[in-house]
Amino acid sequence: MAATEQKTRGWTKAGREAFLARLAETSYVSASARAAAMPVSSVYALRRKSPEFRIAWGEALAEGYPPARQHYFSGFVLAPGDTGQWPLIEAAAWDAKQRGAAEIFIWALPQVVRDGFTLFHVPEDDVQAFDDVSFPLSLGRGASVMPGFSTAIVATSSGHEQRNIDWASGRLRFDAGPGVRSDADLETLIAFFRARRGAAKGFRFRDPLDHSSHKMTGVSTALDQVLGAGDGVRTEYALVKTYGDGPDAERRRITRPEPGSVVVAVNGQMVTNWTLGEGGFILLTSPPAAGAVVSAGFRFDVPVRFAEDTLSIDSGNWMAGDVPSVPLVEIREG
Repeated sequence: MAATEQKTRGWTKAGREAFLARLAETSYVSASARAAAMPVSSVYALRRKSPEFRIAWGEALAEGYPPARQHYFSGFVLAPGDTGQWPLIEAAAWDAKQRGAAEIFIWALPQVVRDGFTLFHVPEDDVQAFDDVSFPLSLGRGASVMPGFSTAIVATSSGHEQRNIDWASGRLRFDAGPGVRSDADLETLIAFFRARRGAAKGFRFRDPLDHSSHKMTGVSTALDQVLGAGDGVRTEYALVKTYGDGPDAERRRITRPEPGSVVVAVNGQMVTNWTLGEGGFILLTSPPAAGAVVSAGFRFDVPVRFAEDTLSIDSGNWMAGDVPSVPLVEIREG
């Protein structure tokens, strides 16, 4: 008789249940083996032999080990041709976060960089410090706009390059200085800056070149942007704006829509059975039928903060006509 079979003899249904119950309570194998009146070596032998017992073991540990002490490994993609696994890995990571796991890991860095995987939903540390007020429009209309991306470029010894995209969506920077054209504008700017405590609090900013779901600044309609398709169950749809076509198109999350501007359609027909949720989500009161196209139109602001904690204004230069620099940076939300 094989050694494994010898070690697994003597297990009863009651013994297994006693072991699993104690394991769920304590997460300690030795104590659980004593509760089942079986040696530890027999426990591990049964685990190797029985797939059902092995699954039950994992479920008991997940139940009994406090989430605050769990370090969860979500996974990584070994082969370049298997990049479709990244969404599953991200979903598993978020499931672990919802369970309250203390640490969550997505590994390894070479594979993450190789495939350009980025976890987009993690908010900035201080994103909760947000004043839902708008930057003075008269100042913002003259702002300069600087969209930017982050690309890791590695040059080989032969001179060839490998480029990996760090950000799937661009991050905007603005300079509101050109909009400051009078002493009254300067007073408004200083008061707004002090009220935000410098860079501490975010606020809304209307991009003068891109603030509509229709093209860049056009009149929005309910058919402008496709949010998703119905499945007979789903009722929540995130507002997005798509730039470009095909698989390379950028889908930008819109988290600060202008509330009164949002219109929604299902299969091309405007509907009113919805509410606007926090963070730019359309919450339908009933799920659209499977395959129904949900679309929306809207105007929107960009969540930003002052890029620096200081606002440098030289009175002599101001009197001479120089424009102060007022850098703003987009806050990642959603």
